[in-house]
Amino acid sequence: MKPVESTTFFTRTWSVYDQIAELNYMSHREIYAKVAELLKLRKDRKKFWLLDLGCGNARYLAPSLKQSPPVLYQGVDLSDTALEEARTYLAELTCPVVLSRDDLLEAVESTDKKWDVIFTGFALHHLTLEQKARFFQAAGKCLSDNGWLLMVDVIRKANQSRKDYLDDYLRRMRERWTEIPSDQLEAACEHVATYDYPEYLSTLREMSKASGLKKSRVIGRYGQHYAVLFSRKDLSD
Repeated sequence: MKPVESTTFFTRTWSVYDQIAELNYMSHREIYAKVAELLKLRKDRKKFWLLDLGCGNARYLAPSLKQSPPVLYQGVDLSDTALEEARTYLAELTCPVVLSRDDLLEAVESTDKKWDVIFTGFALHHLTLEQKARFFQAAGKCLSDNGWLLMVDVIRKANQSRKDYLDDYLRRMRERWTEIPSDQLEAACEHVATYDYPEYLSTLREMSKASGLKKSRVIGRYGQHYAVLFSRKDLSD
């Protein structure tokens, strides 16, 4: 797999992905409602720094940030179209908003800041296993002591092969995503079949523990779509 090429579908046809999200085929509404609830639990509300990796247009995270505003938001994505839209969706935030066109792995490995929240939505599954491990290592290094890595993504069932996962996911796409024009749906299916490499939850937890983020909690699950919190400490600490 070549990670840069995996972004082609999003950089060239961002509107298709946005339509998929708007129609809630990937449970964006339910998942981001959970994200909003979680951010309200931070003891440093209105004081935390947030790095959004693979931010897209930030359409679904922006309402959560309006309720629990950070003091700095930085979004990273490779789609110029998505970043331009993000400026609009994030316009009501009173904090500084920095938007960067960059690869998410390079961004987290090169940052010189300490972040309180690192968020990534439906992006990590495009990385190889080795790149995911690098991602967790980098996140562990640049998160503050009370920092959170909040991941929204697709995850395989225990012992489910990638082939079986793809067979099931593609079948559901073709059966249920009925409002997407057929040519665009097939392009989305081709992208998933070529570039989606979701891991087991146990694998992600092993990587997070190895990076020092020894606590994890599933905060939302809707079929294959998960929201998972990784941290050094329990929420109550």
